[in-house]
Amino acid sequence: MRVTIDATSALLRSAGIKSYTYHWVQHLRRLAAGDRIDAFPYLDDFGRLDHEVSTIGFLPTYARLALLYFVNAPGNPALDWVLRDSDIFHASNQVRIAPRLIKLTATVHDLTCWLMPELHTPGNVRADKSFAEKILCRANGLIAVSENTRQDAIQLLKIPPDRIRTIYSGIPQEYFDAQPSKRHRPYVLYVGTIEPRKNLETLLNAWRRLSAEHRKEFDLVIAGPPGWSAEQTMARIRTEATYLGYVPEADLPGLVAGATVFVYPSLYEGFGFPVAQAMAAKVAVLTSNNSCLPEITAGGALVVDPRSPDEIAQGLARLLESESLRNEIAGKGRSRAEHFRWETCAAQSLDFFRQIAGR
Repeated sequence: MRVTIDATSALLRSAGIKSYTYHWVQHLRRLAAGDRIDAFPYLDDFGRLDHEVSTIGFLPTYARLALLYFVNAPGNPALDWVLRDSDIFHASNQVRIAPRLIKLTATVHDLTCWLMPELHTPGNVRADKSFAEKILCRANGLIAVSENTRQDAIQLLKIPPDRIRTIYSGIPQEYFDAQPSKRHRPYVLYVGTIEPRKNLETLLNAWRRLSAEHRKEFDLVIAGPPGWSAEQTMARIRTEATYLGYVPEADLPGLVAGATVFVYPSLYEGFGFPVAQAMAAKVAVLTSNNSCLPEITAGGALVVDPRSPDEIAQGLARLLESESLRNEIAGKGRSRAEHFRWETCAAQSLDFFRQIAGR
C-alpha cells in the first residue's frame, strides 16, 4: 500500500495542524513496514518543527508551493500524474482538487467555521466550506481527531457514520519527559495563538477578579504568536500579563511543566493540543466545559464555563490555594494523556488506510 499525505502545512505558518502533520507522518513512516508513506509535495525530510516558518529552506519551500499552485489550477490533471503510483491521497485544505483515479481520505480537525463563523476570517470560512464540499463530502473515508469532532461532522456535513473514524492525535514524548523550566516566580500559563476563539479577553477579566494576594504571588504568563483580530487583546496582554511571544517548540515542554496551573479557556476545540500536552507534563489544567475538552480531559482537568470570568477566577483560585487538588488533577491528567501517543495514532491510522485500500 502506498499513501500520499498532503503535508503542505509544514511549509506554512501554522499551529495545531502543522504539529499534527509533522509528527503523524513521521510516526506513520516508522511503523509502515512494507507500506509506503509519501508526503506531498515531495517532502522526504521534514526538517525542524517551527510554527512560524517553513520546516525546510526558503528555495525548496517556494518550489513546492509553486507545485501546489500548479496542481490547484482548475481543470489541471497534474495531481493525478503526481499521484499515479499511490493507492490513497490524504488531503488537506491546501489542495483544492480531488484526485480522480485513487482513493481519497482526509482528517477533520474541527468544524468551528460552521459552528462559530464569527471567530474566523471570512477567507478561512470560505476555504473550509470549499474543502468540505470538494474533499470531505466526497472522501472514501475520514479521520476525526475526537469523537466530538466526529459527531460534528456527522451532524453538520451529513457524513455517513461508517465513513468517519475517531483516531486521537498524539503528544510528543518530550512532554511526558519534561523537566520544569526555572522562572523567578510561580506562574499560571496559557499557550496558544492569540485570536478570538482562544478567549483571552475573558481570561484577562478573570485574572482581574482574583485576589490581590493571588496576583502578587503568581504571574499570568501567556505564550504564543498573535493571530487575526488580536490588536486589542495584545494591548491588554502586554500590560496585564507576562507575554513571551512565540516560544520555540524545543522550549515549550519545560515551560509547560514548570507552570503551577495551565489555563486554556477556548470557546471551541477539535482536539486541544495544548491541554493534552499540559496533562502529559503532569500539570494541573483548567479548561473549558465545551466541545471536545471534557472528552479529551476525561476527569483530568478542572472544567468551567469559558464565557464566565467568575467561574474561571473561582477555578483558578481553587487550584492555586490547594496543592493537594493540583496534584490530584495533575495525576489524573497524566494518566489520561497516556491515551494520546503518536505510536497509537499511527498504528490506528495505518489500519484505517489499509481498510480504505482494501488490504
